[in-house]
Amino acid sequence: MNFDDIIDRRGHLSSKWDMMEKNYGVPADDGLAMWVADMDFRSPDCIQDAVRAKLEHGIYGYLGDYGPYTSAIAWWMENRHGWQVEPDWILTTTGLCNAVGLAVDTLTNPGDSVVLFTPVYHAFARVIRAAGRNVLECPLVNENGRYRMDFDACESLMNGKEKMLILCSPHNPGGRVWSKDELRAVGDFARRHDLLLISDEVHHDLVYPGQTHTPMPLADPGIADRLIMLTAPSKTFNIAGTHTGQMIVSNDTLRGQLKARMSALSLGTHDFGIAMTTAAYSPEGAAWVDELVAYLDGNRKLFDEGVNAIPGVTSMPLEATYLSWVDFSGTGMTREEYKRRVNKDARIAVNYGSTFGSGGETFLRFNLGMPRAQIAEAVERLQAAFADLQ
Repeated sequence: MNFDDIIDRRGHLSSKWDMMEKNYGVPADDGLAMWVADMDFRSPDCIQDAVRAKLEHGIYGYLGDYGPYTSAIAWWMENRHGWQVEPDWILTTTGLCNAVGLAVDTLTNPGDSVVLFTPVYHAFARVIRAAGRNVLECPLVNENGRYRMDFDACESLMNGKEKMLILCSPHNPGGRVWSKDELRAVGDFARRHDLLLISDEVHHDLVYPGQTHTPMPLADPGIADRLIMLTAPSKTFNIAGTHTGQMIVSNDTLRGQLKARMSALSLGTHDFGIAMTTAAYSPEGAAWVDELVAYLDGNRKLFDEGVNAIPGVTSMPLEATYLSWVDFSGTGMTREEYKRRVNKDARIAVNYGSTFGSGGETFLRFNLGMPRAQIAEAVERLQAAFADLQ
């Protein structure tokens, strides 16, 4: 795989590239799209081959046998994460936002509260509120440029209406890989307050050297009775457009409730997504991921060095994901001013930190899943946009 290939995605109905001018005023002709969390790399050959095989067959009827698909997921979780998954535990959703919505709809009631450690992936709060539930934001503590959870502070905000906790592991947007001790503390917190726990682990394959991601059920085996695991190949293999994700639930009661709700809504699966997932979770896919992570590691080092050279600008050290969380509070600028410089002067579309909840107000999120030359270009533009600070 040549990750240096620059692929022009403009004009292909890409949210990331074709919507940046409308949403951010960043010109389509020479802007850099560093917001939506998909990558600008082609998926591996094993996935492309699976798609070609379906195209050559030319018939796209109902899928009847999910055995190869669930077996591939089980193989991946055991071989890449040391986690033994029974195929019967796997429920397939149309992406993980759908999975969150399904869990909230099935397992909580209107007026209940869902706990989030913020800042965190913005879609969680959107889905919760759209379902008529409340969001309880428990701000993470930024301790020397690294997030930690403050359970005591969170408990002081609770009023007994909380029924569920959603954890992002590894964390988006901060890039933290939570330790086993931290994950066990999350489990203890959930048990103490009788909360169902959703662990969104979609970024679990994108972990950098020196870090180890631990699946929640391995960190705390006793959490299984209240745990819903969310996984997907979407971020790992750049196939988010298939909207294919997994809820992995070992508890029979929880899984039965979710399965019944899915049946009532007649939620189906995406035939191409099933085929692509099956192909991805393979030795060929694993080799590609190893190359990808090494390349992303180079991108994050180049980006960190460049943005941290700008006085008052600090990127949070990435332990996982390809999403860099950059703090502009040290510049002394208003939020509108540094956003204007990034969007208008540097011509870069990024996610605004305020959308991620409490604690994100002074940050911007940059997507580093793009060819190295474009990362270098982004650094050059940012340094020029803030040249008066040098």
